[in-house]
Amino acid sequence: MRKALIVGIDYYQNFTSLSGCVNDANAVADALARNADRSQNFTTPKVMTATSVSDAVGRRDLREAIEALFKDDPEIALLYFAGHGYVDETGGFLCASDCQDGNDGLSLNEAMAFARASRAKNKIVILDSCHGGIVGDRHGDGKVAEISQGMTLLTASTADQYSFEGGNGGPGVFTNLLVNALNGAAANLVGDVTPGSVYAHIDQSLGPWGGQRPVFKTNVKSFVSLRKATPPIDHGELLQLATHFPVSGFRFQLDPSFEPERSQDQSADPSIPPPDPAKTKIFKVLQDYVKVNLVRPVDAPHMWHAAMQSKSCELTVLGEHYRKLVADELI
Repeated sequence: MRKALIVGIDYYQNFTSLSGCVNDANAVADALARNADRSQNFTTPKVMTATSVSDAVGRRDLREAIEALFKDDPEIALLYFAGHGYVDETGGFLCASDCQDGNDGLSLNEAMAFARASRAKNKIVILDSCHGGIVGDRHGDGKVAEISQGMTLLTASTADQYSFEGGNGGPGVFTNLLVNALNGAAANLVGDVTPGSVYAHIDQSLGPWGGQRPVFKTNVKSFVSLRKATPPIDHGELLQLATHFPVSGFRFQLDPSFEPERSQDQSADPSIPPPDPAKTKIFKVLQDYVKVNLVRPVDAPHMWHAAMQSKSCELTVLGEHYRKLVADELI
């Protein structure tokens, strides 16, 4: 079982109300609910949103929902929060709709205590709120982390930074990248989107001058897949990698019969062998490998030139990694 609590708070009684957190929460819930093939992923994520006084999310409601999320022993218990955050000398807080001054919100120390006590195999906390990077630091001093086994924390900004909204109800900068990552931008070649690949996608997309830096903290033996996206390469083709490249460092020899496209003069040249259907079929797979950075031509700018000039192609560093995974039957 996979459980998720998705919280988005736009309405605040005493703080400046926000405009995009509810839309962000709904977008994350939609992305997590099902995999790319429409199979169920998270079991009907619980969504709590506040748009006005009529559906305000109070501190008690938020605390009870987080406590319930981390009960039982699911494979994953995931918390996503978008809204105001607050920090002082005692630590960080998630601000509910009824907060008066910030430090009366839900203490991140409380939320983390629920997570640490959970029997869930993977506890994942994602915060799109100001100062979220303080989560997991004891008493807010930023020096001693309290992250138990199986826990992963991903926040939109550091303890000292603000998290930028998109404006006019548009997606926030962080959550927009998060949703893109879940929808496949951070997928590996078998379609798995992991917390680590999500962080890498967000960090790289923001660049060094993004104005906010995501924070990633984890204590896991291996990353769990958050969602199955559409793989960027056919799985059957990926499994042929160790067949076409049987050993590390192998170079696949090409010749013109692999290439189905040629000029009229080349077609009429008797010294150039015609396309061989069996070889062109293999060449199509090799070209698909090139598209996902598994293979590169040797001493040629493109695979077409490598074939027509009877050169070869070889695995990239990433290709060698996946060749070994295939050879060891790990994928």
